[in-house]
Amino acid sequence: MLIATFSPWSKGKRLSTNGNVEPMLDFFVPKTKKTVLIDQPYPGSDIVIPQIEIYENGKQTKTRSSSKIFYVLYPFLKAVNYDATHVSFKIRDFFSVLDYSFKDKTRFDYFIGLEAINTLAGLFLRKIGRVKSVIYYVSDYSPVRYGKTFFNSLYLYLDRFCVKHADFTWDVSPAMQKARISAGLSPNKRYRVLHVPNALFPSQIGAIPVSKRIPDSLVFMGTLDDINGIDLAIECLKDVMKKKPKVKLHVIGGGEHNLSRLKKLVKKLGLEDSVIFYGFIPKLEDMAKIIRSCSIGLAPYRAFWRSERWYGDAGKIRQYLASGLPVITTHVPPLGRYVVEKGAGIMTKDTVRDLSKAILRLLSDRKLYLDLATRAEKIGKDNVWENVYANAFKEMHRVNKE
Repeated sequence: MLIATFSPWSKGKRLSTNGNVEPMLDFFVPKTKKTVLIDQPYPGSDIVIPQIEIYENGKQTKTRSSSKIFYVLYPFLKAVNYDATHVSFKIRDFFSVLDYSFKDKTRFDYFIGLEAINTLAGLFLRKIGRVKSVIYYVSDYSPVRYGKTFFNSLYLYLDRFCVKHADFTWDVSPAMQKARISAGLSPNKRYRVLHVPNALFPSQIGAIPVSKRIPDSLVFMGTLDDINGIDLAIECLKDVMKKKPKVKLHVIGGGEHNLSRLKKLVKKLGLEDSVIFYGFIPKLEDMAKIIRSCSIGLAPYRAFWRSERWYGDAGKIRQYLASGLPVITTHVPPLGRYVVEKGAGIMTKDTVRDLSKAILRLLSDRKLYLDLATRAEKIGKDNVWENVYANAFKEMHRVNKE
């Protein structure tokens, strides 16, 4: 198994913000003779050279950087090393895959590429016989990611090319394929696109009795930018406190820039005693413990037209469900709409007024709360990575036999 993906790195360590890396290693390493991970540090990391991790017979045997040839790109990578899309990083990613394959003569059974650029490299390796099957793994997608630009047209073209030529495409949300068709992918052809949703580790799953949860407690977990609605969650507290003065918002997520910005907002609104910032929590079980101690999970995604959240999965909602928490969300995330249909959440508009009303409704109606909490726990209890990846390979095997 050869995997090419990307992660943010800090202080020489991979952060868990890209939630697919550790689950793939956890699933594949014990089941394969050899698994190789090419981890390409995301722009903004404190390193820029891809890292190679080699696992053989269930154990990690080597860890090293990509070859010294990449130091030719080093000054260009460092010059634009901030959180954005950069051509120099894409060039790095493509050649990091080829570089490793040319040095390791292993013929891999499967190649998994996150993002089109990695999948293109995998398709080339398949053509020259270095890999047998290519999986295009899509963790996020938006037909207008880069607006009305040439770069966006190129992004859409590369995505369509990979969907057409990869042996299988793994989409974390079924909304992605619908969006591709609306963006120009022919609807009259059959594509090997599978729904492979995000999931959790067993240690993240489990609820505590409602009686032991912190009363009037809200939790927001995830990236702390305005597109995910954290600003909205903070701003609505003023209205909620008029009827529920003891309400508390627990915020889990890191990034110094966003934390500083949000703390200023909290101070401006006079909410210092009502908002608790935990920062980034490295251990998933520690994060899950905090979440399951709260009462309501907030996923107030903003309805911005260029948002990728219209088409992607929602990790925070999956964690809320696994913790038995009723969810308050907007109409943006596909998973949010599913949760509301299943009776485990409430849908609201992305405004302070509407979010406040939804929170007060759930905090004030005990029967409604218990009904939603029961359904949430039921939906989330089996959502583990082992099941998701095992089901994906079963479906691939079934399709190949047709």
